[in-house]
Amino acid sequence: MAARADVVPDRLTGPSALLTGPRTLLTGWFSFSDGEATAGDVLALRRVQDVLDRAGLAHDTVWSPGFRADALHFEDVRPANYTRLVFVCGPLHGPQVADLHRRFAHCLRIAVGTSVVDPGAPAVTGFHRVLHRDGPGLDPVRDLSARAPADSVRPVVGVVLTHGQDEYGPYRRHDEVASLVTRWLGGRDCARVELETRLDARDWRLCATPAQFDSVLGRLDLVVTDRLHGLVLSLRAGVPALAIDPVAGGAKVTAQAHACDWPALVPAERLDVRQLERWWDWCLTSGRVTARHSRVRFAEDGVPDSADALVEALAEEPPAPPARGPAAPPPGGAPRLGGDPPGTREPFPLRPREE
Repeated sequence: MAARADVVPDRLTGPSALLTGPRTLLTGWFSFSDGEATAGDVLALRRVQDVLDRAGLAHDTVWSPGFRADALHFEDVRPANYTRLVFVCGPLHGPQVADLHRRFAHCLRIAVGTSVVDPGAPAVTGFHRVLHRDGPGLDPVRDLSARAPADSVRPVVGVVLTHGQDEYGPYRRHDEVASLVTRWLGGRDCARVELETRLDARDWRLCATPAQFDSVLGRLDLVVTDRLHGLVLSLRAGVPALAIDPVAGGAKVTAQAHACDWPALVPAERLDVRQLERWWDWCLTSGRVTARHSRVRFAEDGVPDSADALVEALAEEPPAPPARGPAAPPPGGAPRLGGDPPGTREPFPLRPREE
């Protein structure tokens, strides 16, 4: 069937978009340029679209240009092309809703799944029928979103990024990393959850204890992070982490990925969309099993960490205090690093390397 000349198929929604004959225009607060699209509003819209599709009624949906730039907007709508207008969900009030009655005066106008705040307001009285959700003196009706068609489950992704760490000076690539990663994440079909490892008992938006943070991590499918503890705590919870080292030449994130035998690491110098998508796919497939194995290994007593050498280090005799002046330096002029005697182990380069 050929599309009508006044219909742009890729800017319309619903399988009935190319049908001829009387058309219904679906609107809501998600349609106004100064409105907003909430998850509940869009699910209510899908319920209405599904009902009209099943009835074989042609319909187009108007979207706010701020939410869907590539969709049908009010400025593109030709009112004469429609015989019916449906306003979906939300409260019936304000000049934006009232203006629909003027612009589409020739249409049958119906509100569905809406809240009636003032039954006498022009925004309400301009509709020929109001299939209410709630209102003064009205029996409440279940919201339309409850019966919206179900979607497939999307991955839930924790995002743990840092914009600080000034100690790395000219080796910092934190701003570039955060910009690329967040821009890329914005285009992924996933549920993003911004997380902060900082604890604060006074701020309800932050976790107050490590156990609370662990509980959040345990409900995620994946963590994207450029923080050391974003990586380690994710693996401790058995959740795969896509780690990015934001320091040129590699620093503590790289060191910790090596220490944890975790392969999903992208250096700042190699960060691009191809690398991110490669490790994203791995983390959501075989990386799940690898992360669970990491959790088991972390819980085993035989896996060494720095604390294993602490008791022995504390048993050493402290140096005699000097008669006056600053404390004497350790023997040899510098503290011994690590748990192995000097010269018995090749050190990992924790400081940024020259580019």
